Amino acid sequence: MELILAVDLAGGLVVHGRSGDRAGYHPLTWGLAPSAEPEAYVSALRPRYLYIADLESIQGQTPQDDLVRRCAALVERCYLDRGVRSPADCTAVTGVTPVVGTETAARAFEDLAAYRAGYLSIDVKGGRVLPWGIRPEEVLRRASGLSFEGCIILNIGAVGTERGLVREDLEGMRACYPGRLLYGGGVAGTDDIHLLADAGFDGAIVATAVHHGTVPLEWVRRGHPC
Repeated sequence: MELILAVDLAGGLVVHGRSGDRAGYHPLTWGLAPSAEPEAYVSALRPRYLYIADLESIQGQTPQDDLVRRCAALVERCYLDRGVRSPADCTAVTGVTPVVGTETAARAFEDLAAYRAGYLSIDVKGGRVLPWGIRPEEVLRRASGLSFEGCIILNIGAVGTERGLVREDLEGMRACYPGRLLYGGGVAGTDDIHLLADAGFDGAIVATAVHHGTVPLEWVRRGHPC
């Protein structure tokens, strides 16, 4: 199972996200972070895999594409959510795996059929998928008929909280989708990593738990649990 370090970018800096309250995100200067300057941050932590959320672009502001490219060059694989709003947006940054988030990519589920690459991020808040208000299991069942390389369950409401995961929820979602499936949001430590692996997930996106030491940095550097 892949372990992927999450990096939220805003204002040219790495910021710490919590519960999707983007207005309250502040530069990440604690824990293992030697600097909130993205290249210095990624160079110091040395993850094998990286997940970047360009919060500026997601919120309809100027994308930080040059900064993303420089960070992506430092890792083996980089997943990028830049708030795509059309299939053309998926090719704006080369050398990354595009992430198509339900929050921005489509007014209706049927619009997702136009996308032919990358991962579908099922953006969840309060147990419901943004912006449609349906259960993530329903989206997962329908996503198997689309052309994505895989799906990500991104629990935006749990980001940065380390609230932990529930086995039954994970197993229920995993049963709905036959392809590659990643999870991010609320991962509290190694027990949750093992829980995701046991439930059959193919990867976990982590950040806060790494800085608190409940997920070893060495695991993130190797790109998988040890």
